[in-house]
Amino acid sequence: MFTLDNLFLLLTGLLAAFLCWYFWKRYNLHKALHNVYYLMGFAVLLVSGLLLIFLGLDILSSPWVLTVASLIPLGISMGLAEEYFPKWKKYFKWFAAVGFLAIAITSFMAESNDVMATLKRISVPLFHGVAGLVIFLGPFFAKGAPKGFFWVGIGGVLIGLGGIALAFISMGKQLLFFSPEFVMAILTPLLLLMTGAFALGFTKKG
Repeated sequence: MFTLDNLFLLLTGLLAAFLCWYFWKRYNLHKALHNVYYLMGFAVLLVSGLLLIFLGLDILSSPWVLTVASLIPLGISMGLAEEYFPKWKKYFKWFAAVGFLAIAITSFMAESNDVMATLKRISVPLFHGVAGLVIFLGPFFAKGAPKGFFWVGIGGVLIGLGGIALAFISMGKQLLFFSPEFVMAILTPLLLLMTGAFALGFTKKG
């Protein structure tokens, strides 16, 4: 049965596919590494959206999904660091690598180990939150960025809220008014709005 959620996810996938093509085209023109990071983030978003369409929203509780989905904010934030903040890009890459490993290890071991469960409660919101802040604030401080680049920052707000809310839900907790029912109700339109904001921001020429 094709639902409204599936429609939102399909539109999100189309936008993500367009952005994958856009950054692949940019990479072939300039061979700039930041385009690879952006491409990684939106490729994971595309695959995640397709999996949600075919397997349903229940897969969000899987440690595989939580781990792989973390590549979306980490990829986009690393791209911004690489393109606009060369002075601290190396340090942020280390942060992103440690964050990804921490999320992966704690996600798979949390159910059988109390220490890992505690570390998961720290690592997931921490790394999602920092990556979201970079995506949100980066476009407003990026030198030489086109005027419409602020849309990327708006996308950063949406990805940060959604990611942290899902992280709290996966740990059996609630963030502010983001109950499990509320998050599931707004998740697919939130993904569409987020991807639309990114598409507007990244494709601005001036």
